[in-house]
Amino acid sequence: MTPSPPTPRVISIKPPRRRQLRLVGTEEARPIMDGVRIAFASTDRSTVDQHFGSAEAFAIFEVGADSAQLVEVTEFIDTAQDGNENKLPAKIGTLAGCAAVYCLAAGASAVKQLLAAGIQPVRVEEGSTIDALIADLQAELASGPGGWLAKAVKSRQPVDATRFDAMEAEGWQE
Repeated sequence: MTPSPPTPRVISIKPPRRRQLRLVGTEEARPIMDGVRIAFASTDRSTVDQHFGSAEAFAIFEVGADSAQLVEVTEFIDTAQDGNENKLPAKIGTLAGCAAVYCLAAGASAVKQLLAAGIQPVRVEEGSTIDALIADLQAELASGPGGWLAKAVKSRQPVDATRFDAMEAEGWQE
């Protein structure tokens, strides 16, 4: 009698459960053109107090040089730091449209995935307040952003349809 092959073990991977709150009117509001959408890993909406992978919540703000507005809060359930990387894509997907996520730490795999999604991970010290971090961002936006912030602001600017007219007037040709 020939032994039967082992039955394959089926592993069910469920995406993390989450609650999302989008503030009324933010869908119709135009994005701040000189600003960016920034996420903060925070349980209390006032300080950055979470590691990225085990973040229980993100507070997402539209931040411009002269204004900042909370636009969304997302809360996750089952966020234990268990090495389960299957939770990362769902969290990163939640941050679509954000230029950066401020957190206490992020693992190498999370950093790689965030950067691939166009989201800059920013590590801050424990106890950093969201208000102070927004004030720092606003000061940099007002004085002329550099690095990842400049790139994020530029990506939100509308494309100038006349950008090649000056080159054509100078005689540039294909």
